[in-house]
Amino acid sequence: MKPETYEAWYETPRGRWIGTVEYSLLKSLLRVTPESSVIDIGCGTGHFTRLFAQTTTGLVIGLDPNAAWLSYANGRSVNKECYVTGRAEALPFPDRSFDYTVSVTSLCFVNDPMQALREMVRITRRRIVLGLLNRFSLLYLGKGRKGEGAGGYKGAHWYSPAEVRALLASVAIDNVILRSTIVLPQGTALARAIERCLPDTILLGGFLAVSGDLQVSQQHPVPVRP
Repeated sequence: MKPETYEAWYETPRGRWIGTVEYSLLKSLLRVTPESSVIDIGCGTGHFTRLFAQTTTGLVIGLDPNAAWLSYANGRSVNKECYVTGRAEALPFPDRSFDYTVSVTSLCFVNDPMQALREMVRITRRRIVLGLLNRFSLLYLGKGRKGEGAGGYKGAHWYSPAEVRALLASVAIDNVILRSTIVLPQGTALARAIERCLPDTILLGGFLAVSGDLQVSQQHPVPVRP
């Protein structure tokens, strides 16, 4: 898929709704403070990176292995965020480089999600937030259960809430919070109205979001420089 095609989906009525709802949930869990640093791992076209860059005056970096997509992201940069080529399993940064780490569905596509998570923990000082595809959702029934999936979901690993908890339990993370949204992925007016009435603690949405704080023993400030 071309980056222009991917980004254009967020301009459709359904894509705009889904993107807005997902970002709202991620932002509420990340709770970025002013002047803090943020890294978006697996940033793709930089769609969410640009949004997170609006929440802080600190350094914001988007990382992705796809140089073509990063070139597209650089061309759309509006908040002075930076983009770096790299893989989640081997992040090119020193320990405790960033205050906050966010990763939107990239853990669903990496070859070694456990190693990627360890790397996120290594470079983070305060909090990590992950966006994941939920196996226990209508979205999975429609898009994910047919072998490799379809479209942008091809090759994705869909996580269950229990699997997410087990993954986080294996690393140095405390205060884990798990939420979900996009229970009704059709995006119709009725679906959106119903969605607004559903609490995000009902873990049946197609989009799972999990946050966790780095254990105090892991929090040693080592600032990254642009």
